[in-house]
Amino acid sequence: MENKTRILIVDDHQLVIQGILCSLKEVGDFHVVTANTCDKAFQLIKTHQNTNPFQLLFTDLSFDNTTEDSLLDGGEELIKAIRNNNFDIKIAVITGHTETNRVYNVIRNLNPNAYLLKSKCDATEIGFAVQKMLVDDYYYTHEIHQKIMRRNIIQIQMDDVAIQILKELPNHPKISNLEGIINKGDGSFLKLRSIETKLGNLRADLNANNNTDLVLKAKELGIID
Repeated sequence: MENKTRILIVDDHQLVIQGILCSLKEVGDFHVVTANTCDKAFQLIKTHQNTNPFQLLFTDLSFDNTTEDSLLDGGEELIKAIRNNNFDIKIAVITGHTETNRVYNVIRNLNPNAYLLKSKCDATEIGFAVQKMLVDDYYYTHEIHQKIMRRNIIQIQMDDVAIQILKELPNHPKISNLEGIINKGDGSFLKLRSIETKLGNLRADLNANNNTDLVLKAKELGIID
């Protein structure tokens, strides 16, 4: 008899776990185990690795039930521990976190096989993610894919002058104050007209209504701190 795919779900909210369980039942016949902490999840993965390993993992990023005694205080730490131990398990993040900078860092640094959003995830999408992961492919829900694409495009367009302007902008009440501060590549200073032109282009690139909105969007994208 063919062995069932073994899936581990990790979340600190039972209702979320039940929702994922129901979705998985709709799309296939799997052997599913659940855990409500990252420590418990890692121990389960480690214990079964050599005998009956899990093929897929669904984990949240944030856990409200961590304590001072917790070794792994969130999904990122769990994924890092799995990577550091070279456990062969495909990882799906299923979370409510949509902040561009966090999404970008999770995907860039941890390389999960899937990134799903709890609020927009149904059985069809979970089933599609499972299919992709089982053939060693990747699946990011549409909103996440759009964020990553936009962040990559914006990142390419950001030069040193743009970064300088975005960092200095909140410190000066008037745009004219930036003259004599923003350096070009040759060491000379950017003239006020050039600064205003650059700001206009940045507002257009980031779809910002004004300079205050521009700085907020640059921070949300992780371009500046």
